[in-house]
Amino acid sequence: MATLKFFLQSKKESSPIYVRLSISRDIVLRRKTGLNIDFKEWSDTTKMPKQTSAANKNLTTDLQKLELAISQKLNEAQAYGKVIDGDWLKYTIDIHFNRITENGQSDLVTDAIQEVIDSADLRENGRGGIGLSLSRINSYKGLKRILIDYQGKRIFRVKEVNVKFAKDFLKYLIHTRNYQHSYAIKKIADLKTVCFDAETNGVEVNHQLKKISSGKSNNENIIYLNISELEKIENAKILSPALQNARKWLLLGCSIGQRGGDLLDINENNFINRNGLDVIELRQQKTGKNVTIPILEKTRAILEDGLPYKISIQKFNTHLKKICELSEIDELIPGKKFDKETMRKKQGIYPKHELIGSHVCRRSFASNLYGTLPTALIMQITAHSTEKMLLNYIGKDSLDYAQQIADFYTLQALRNKKESNLTIVKEASNQY
Repeated sequence: MATLKFFLQSKKESSPIYVRLSISRDIVLRRKTGLNIDFKEWSDTTKMPKQTSAANKNLTTDLQKLELAISQKLNEAQAYGKVIDGDWLKYTIDIHFNRITENGQSDLVTDAIQEVIDSADLRENGRGGIGLSLSRINSYKGLKRILIDYQGKRIFRVKEVNVKFAKDFLKYLIHTRNYQHSYAIKKIADLKTVCFDAETNGVEVNHQLKKISSGKSNNENIIYLNISELEKIENAKILSPALQNARKWLLLGCSIGQRGGDLLDINENNFINRNGLDVIELRQQKTGKNVTIPILEKTRAILEDGLPYKISIQKFNTHLKKICELSEIDELIPGKKFDKETMRKKQGIYPKHELIGSHVCRRSFASNLYGTLPTALIMQITAHSTEKMLLNYIGKDSLDYAQQIADFYTLQALRNKKESNLTIVKEASNQY
């Protein structure tokens, strides 16, 4: 007949309580229960906590319930001929304390994050397809590293993620880790996604989970190159072949509105003729969207003597700052610049060329064409999913939108007036 006993293996203020399950002379299983006690409060006679406090009495009740649960599960397992080993015992203990679900999903936040990472290739993405992008996977990996540092020796469970937890974690991200608000907000959003995913796998979540607000980040420092600045860059005297090559990438990027990574991957294979129209076709790395960009005269002029040679995104970012400095793009503007001492971006007022990076290509394209090219067409090239996202990206608000509508009606009124004048002249000429 199987026997079950609890015991300690150490003499510490917080000693793990173990369970020993003896099924036969040859099968003796030992595993941690996940419960702890001060060894001075443990009775070697009863193999239970001393009944000296309410906490010890509650702990005794927990151990008695666990003993009953293991006995019941053991009878079921033996009746169905299941394998009874150390893994089975650990699984039974974790199931009893709701640390994992029936399908083996752990209730630890770090384990829930890892589950998302491990199954990334099978998960539905934002485009309705299967498989998370590399950037999303890296985002979850970053969340796990940060959370491990945050929790220290304390191990957080999914059901502990409530409004207070989210606020404390956000405060840690911004004030202790000195992350940008936008990055910190994304980490809170990722954490919520992980918890909701764990819930679908049977893990208990906190009733406040839906009330956690991840907030929205505003583009406080919209940095782009306007038309006159691009002309200054195009006409600047730059002698270095490497900078000349990077300048061509920059001008091309501002002409076709793509992210740095997608821009620098363009080669001859991306240039295609569709029904007599020359276009650039590519698949965006971040979104997975297919984009078709018409080759206009400006783009043809940039590529007149061929494509620039390929460079890394790191060199591109470094070269851009030097190109803009040589082009006297030195207006003092607010922005965030990397501080080597803090290893974080620091808000301040800097010469514009110091704040330029590969992001400027896509943003310059969208900003310079907004109000000139129909918004829907801009979105087709930048691959923004909604007009609201595009307006936030280029720093436009409802007032800018209202102004665009007002300008449209003003233009229509001028056209109608012109047509009216033309009609009068035509009628007058018919009288002679």
